[in-house]
Amino acid sequence: MQTQKNIFCIIPAYNEEKRIIKTINDVKKYINNIVVIDDCSTDKTYKLAKQQNITVLKHIINRDQGATLQTGNEYALKNNADIIVHFDADGQFLASEINDMIKPIINENYDVVLGSRFLGKKSNMPWFKKNIIFPLARIVNKIFFNINLTDPQSGFRALSKNALKKIKIEQDGKAHCSEILYKIFKYNLKVKEVPITVVYHHFGQKFSEGITIIKDIIFAKLLN
Repeated sequence: MQTQKNIFCIIPAYNEEKRIIKTINDVKKYINNIVVIDDCSTDKTYKLAKQQNITVLKHIINRDQGATLQTGNEYALKNNADIIVHFDADGQFLASEINDMIKPIINENYDVVLGSRFLGKKSNMPWFKKNIIFPLARIVNKIFFNINLTDPQSGFRALSKNALKKIKIEQDGKAHCSEILYKIFKYNLKVKEVPITVVYHHFGQKFSEGITIIKDIIFAKLLN
């Protein structure tokens, strides 16, 4: 990558022994500074990640994805990161699209770039996610936060140092996605969505988990 920016990729991981090595190797083609945060996995995720010659941090108790990302964010900032990329460990994102995520920050001075599954690229998204969970999350974001973005729950994002200094993730669970969106607009950060491809290996949230996300979003609003 032809840039002098210090770029870190933060990969939260929980019981991803089947895919963690491939995910790390794919990301290595585009980013040198990779940080895996193992969220107290019960399988070999931590051991396998440590063997890949990257930085691996470990939670001694399971804290969920929001807290895991915050651990990675704090580490990256302490190590002088200019840009931080959030990338899931389960192989659903394409590392080849990392350049598309960071270019607007480098070339157009955006603070935050969010990947969207609803901007043209095809993804084998489960019907329930596409037609129930995400539309409901968009409605809640609009009502409670006045946020209009196409993808309310994307975990593929890039943030500048300026953005990350302002966005501290306080929602340990899945509601961190909406918390990040809320703080982007709260601090008037310059944000752009870019199309991404998502490959689903499983069907993700059940209905009860989707309701939990909505509940956490509303609770986060009440705290603010």
